[in-house]
Amino acid sequence: MRRAFGIILCVVLAPFATAAAELPAGWIRAGSHPAEYDMGVDTATRRAGGKASGFIKARAGELHGFGTLMQMTDPGEFRGRRVRLSGYVKSENVRSGWAGMWLRIDGKTPGEMLGFDNMQSRPIRGTTDWTRYEIVLDVPNEAAALAFGVLLAGDGQVWLDDLAFEIVPSTVKTTGMGRSPQNLDFER
Repeated sequence: MRRAFGIILCVVLAPFATAAAELPAGWIRAGSHPAEYDMGVDTATRRAGGKASGFIKARAGELHGFGTLMQMTDPGEFRGRRVRLSGYVKSENVRSGWAGMWLRIDGKTPGEMLGFDNMQSRPIRGTTDWTRYEIVLDVPNEAAALAFGVLLAGDGQVWLDDLAFEIVPSTVKTTGMGRSPQNLDFER
């Protein structure tokens, strides 16, 4: 079942109208079941020196999928480069599922995914203090958009703060799925 969330995140990212919490400027709520999660700005829980963080909190008693706080942008100067997305995540009581930052590189054709990492292979679970996470992917020249954010699949709450994008040399190892075929012999 864990694998399904990665697949769903690639496909189901329709924005969902928010009711109660104020979303951070530039961010949208999405996911397979965004109505099961509160998302917004938290001015009480934030990294030192900051004024606010973004959060996702499970609110349904029975959860059926995931929620994500995300945004999309043009790849711009990142086309043809290796890019690192870094950010800080704090978690509380993530017990029945997992959380992770994520980055997806979309192609020009609707549904075309050129790169993806949602940290599913290195999930955030339990209760953790602010921890820096990184995702490194190659952004092909034909990339049309970058989609990124934080997801929560299950109970608990996560906060996201101080994201940064940077171009890194090709010697920095990628963390997710790129354009090359993988595991063609099904041995991994």
